[in-house]
Amino acid sequence: MKVLAINSSARKDGNTALLIGTVFEELNKEGIETEMVQLAGKVIEPCKACWACGGKKNCVHKKDLFQEIYEKMIQADGILLGSPVYTANISANMQAFLERASVVADMNRHENMLQHKVGAAVTAARRGGALHTLDAMNHFFMLQDMFIVGASYWPMAYGRMPGKVLGDQEGLETMRSLGQNMAYLLKALEEWRNR
Repeated sequence: MKVLAINSSARKDGNTALLIGTVFEELNKEGIETEMVQLAGKVIEPCKACWACGGKKNCVHKKDLFQEIYEKMIQADGILLGSPVYTANISANMQAFLERASVVADMNRHENMLQHKVGAAVTAARRGGALHTLDAMNHFFMLQDMFIVGASYWPMAYGRMPGKVLGDQEGLETMRSLGQNMAYLLKALEEWRNR
């Protein structure tokens, strides 16, 4: 089993990456493979609404990393989305990525490419906007017929400057809970599929 994380923070290895890493520690303890794609320094182009992806199973535009990341999503059993709070919402790169992924999945709905995968979202916040940010990512999972993992609290932690989320002990404990729950659900689904 494998979980792919997409970190849309503009800061590579910043607070969002630290939160994803905390979730990964729990997944790794359960023998689940993990990979993080960081979008820092990259630009994900918005959807052009050309509908050319219909029947192609991926976006046809090749000017960015979208195709490569989307293919990894299809191969993964679980998807972990991470975004810092930017203006009470997800980052622009995450917004563009999720819009394109939604259109590709919708234009290829008969393939069920994301259906029944496990999804979870995390966010790093300075002060406010965390719940809206989580909602935006979780709405993507719901739209794709995916299973959303919960935790002991909303999966968010506070910290403005890089590394500051490590001081939010409740936030880190929530990330550990999220990782444990994600591992549990992935294993339960695998057992159900193999029965």
